[in-house]
Amino acid sequence: MNPLITTGLGPGATALSVNLNKVALLRNQRDIGIPSVVRAATIVLEAGAQGITVHPRPDERHVRRHDVHDLAALLKRSWPQAEFNIEGNPFHNLMDFVRELRPHQVTFVPDSVEQSTSDHGWSLPADAERLRPLIDEACALGVRVSLFMDPLPEAMAHAAALGAERVELYTEAYARAHAAGRAAEQLPGYAAAAEAALRAGLQLNAGHDLNRDNLTDFLRVVPGVQEVSIGHALIADALELGLDATVRDYLRCIARAGQPADAAR
Repeated sequence: MNPLITTGLGPGATALSVNLNKVALLRNQRDIGIPSVVRAATIVLEAGAQGITVHPRPDERHVRRHDVHDLAALLKRSWPQAEFNIEGNPFHNLMDFVRELRPHQVTFVPDSVEQSTSDHGWSLPADAERLRPLIDEACALGVRVSLFMDPLPEAMAHAAALGAERVELYTEAYARAHAAGRAAEQLPGYAAAAEAALRAGLQLNAGHDLNRDNLTDFLRVVPGVQEVSIGHALIADALELGLDATVRDYLRCIARAGQPADAAR
């Protein structure tokens, strides 16, 4: 297995993986090929992002099959140090990409075909026996498995027992609370879930509605986050700031999380 290609980072540093689904969604509105998903990937990697995430759904309403293959080729050819994370429901079309491309990481997400976006994590141990053979298969192919999970400390040992190497904490509840000025109500639960994951031997990712306003606060309190996957907010910010500048600003948010609060102001 390619060990965390979120790489070259010092101990405790958090990698930024940019989700390009919204670039593909805009491209799909016209049949003229712009904006280019591959070009967007190149820009964010040149700006310092450590990885690329895509979530190809069966209806191809945003990222399409050829995008996933094109990005895999780009990373192999020009960015071998960058991580490729493909996320989705392993009971839909996800495993086809795992078998064909063997990305560095696959994130299993329990979304339905009808959902506009992910809105909950796996239920463990209830989903364990369905997931086990697919986790085993991905691991046998040398692909790191991350499970998209709600911040429930009691579920983390079950995730580890299935053979997953990581969990991705679903952060929408935190993001909503932060926007309402109530982040302190959610952060202890996320910190407890992270601590439980680390005790179980899991590595930790996080994502969903993280943005420039809430990212630093989250990373200061929640221990051990190795990677954040950010798409919607980052692409929205890029409409105002430009894609290159936006990625650099998110990297600054991550860097500030490692500084004392007073020094980061």
